[in-house]
Amino acid sequence: MADTHVDLPAAPGASTRSAPGGGALRVRLGALRELVGLSRTRLDDDVLAEAGRVLDEAAARDRLPAVYTAVAIAGATGSGKSTLFNALAGAQLSEAGVRRPTTATAVSCTWEAGGGQVPDGLLERLGIPARARRRAHIMDHALRGTILLDLPDHDSVDTAHREQVDRLLSLVDAVIWVVDPEKYADAVLHERYLRAFAGHADVSLIVLNQADRLPGEAVDAVLDDLRRLLDERGVALGEHGEPGAGVLAVSALTGDGVAELRQQIGELVSARTAAARRLAADVDGVARRLGPVYVADGAEAPAGLTERAREDFDDRLAAALGAQAAGQAAERGWLRRADRACGTPWGQVVRRLAAHRAERRGEPPALVAQRLRAPGPPVVAGAQVEQAVRQLAADASEGLPEPWANAVRDAARQGAKELPGALESALAEQPPGVLPRPRWWSAAGAGQAVLLAAQFLGICWLLTALVGQPVVGRWLPLALLLGGSVGGPLLAWGCRVAARGPARAFGQQEEWRLRRLAADRGHSHVLEPVAGELMRYREVRERYVVAASPTGDAEVSPNITSCPHMTGRHRTP
Repeated sequence: MADTHVDLPAAPGASTRSAPGGGALRVRLGALRELVGLSRTRLDDDVLAEAGRVLDEAAARDRLPAVYTAVAIAGATGSGKSTLFNALAGAQLSEAGVRRPTTATAVSCTWEAGGGQVPDGLLERLGIPARARRRAHIMDHALRGTILLDLPDHDSVDTAHREQVDRLLSLVDAVIWVVDPEKYADAVLHERYLRAFAGHADVSLIVLNQADRLPGEAVDAVLDDLRRLLDERGVALGEHGEPGAGVLAVSALTGDGVAELRQQIGELVSARTAAARRLAADVDGVARRLGPVYVADGAEAPAGLTERAREDFDDRLAAALGAQAAGQAAERGWLRRADRACGTPWGQVVRRLAAHRAERRGEPPALVAQRLRAPGPPVVAGAQVEQAVRQLAADASEGLPEPWANAVRDAARQGAKELPGALESALAEQPPGVLPRPRWWSAAGAGQAVLLAAQFLGICWLLTALVGQPVVGRWLPLALLLGGSVGGPLLAWGCRVAARGPARAFGQQEEWRLRRLAADRGHSHVLEPVAGELMRYREVRERYVVAASPTGDAEVSPNITSCPHMTGRHRTP
């Protein structure tokens, strides 16, 4: 039978480009594309495969005219799909009969959109062979731009038929699900298809065919039961003006309800937005399944590297380097030098005698010498460094989805491998400075020398007097002896009190030097890589929020994904 082609003007307001190019959906697709690009090095390809497929389908659909809408008729064996297809087309275009399966290859019927727009590109994308392409014999203006597909049975015994159904269902813009009074509750249909397509309710129609086989009152009962089953599978129903799937009863044989079905199809395709709505539902499904990968449980965004976590890490590294102990040792070293420089000569003799006695007791010479010299450079405690890095990774990854928490921990562990060596190299490159020697130490030492000379002079004077030699003023040598003996310890005590402040400041300066050294190496080897991972997560989370938002905004609607969304903003790492 030769098809008659009628050139019709294009539908008013119809764009020649597909709806994926419009507004919010374009923003969401762009965000999803960026999300996939940023995530490839952190997530398995299998996790991102569906998102990549949706992006490819959107790009392919965007290159095709929006004036055509592909609507598939899907159903089980014996549901009367082909008969309904022929009734809508107004001619015997698809083979219908008792033999099962009847439909082996999808058949299309096109209502020309006019304006020189041809459906060949979309039909090629759907993979409809030329021999299975038909034109409508009844030029219904309400169906202009509609490509109606009669699919093979989704429960066919032929695996190739089922695969063809699955492929086409992933490509069409809208679906008419045909059920019959006997198998309208079929578990395969509801679990494998209707539940999976629950998010596509806006572009779906559920048709109870062969209603003529039921008495009038039974039709309503079956429709109510069908609505109940759909509601249990999460399929939104378009009732009372709400968006969702339409449910109606028809009889392809008698024609009852066919006109109403044709009207609903016309309303579905007339706005030329079915393709965009289908793609938006696909993006919603991708976002829902990717939710656990990008958004962990909780209402707030993860804190990441807080100021408290940074400070705790610096404190632990400083402890691993022994900064506080080194500062205290530097303070004690300053005080010991002050004692040696400003103490009494008799005290110096006593200390040396004590050192000689310690050597005679068998104490190690190094221990004895350590009491007299300044402390050596600190030693890096590798176990404490590892614990500090482990705790930082735990703090920074808290609240992150597992893939990104693993990335943060891996970055921290990688930096921890080189951190102890970097700290040791820094200690070698930046040894502690030479202990300063204040000028007043020299003055105090000169004073001690004068007081010692006074003691010696007094002793000699008294000895001269005792042997009977004449001396001038017997009280004067006694005064010199007493003054030197008392003045020396008093001068040493005063110098020790005066040295405490500078010694404490010098110890704090040494502690701060080591803390700064540990912090610099810790930041470059651990904090910066961890902050980089957190920044990447912040970027992908922001992209995910946009992709998951129905309006392409930075806030996610609660019904987009089953997992709780974190709507709080990130802190800058």
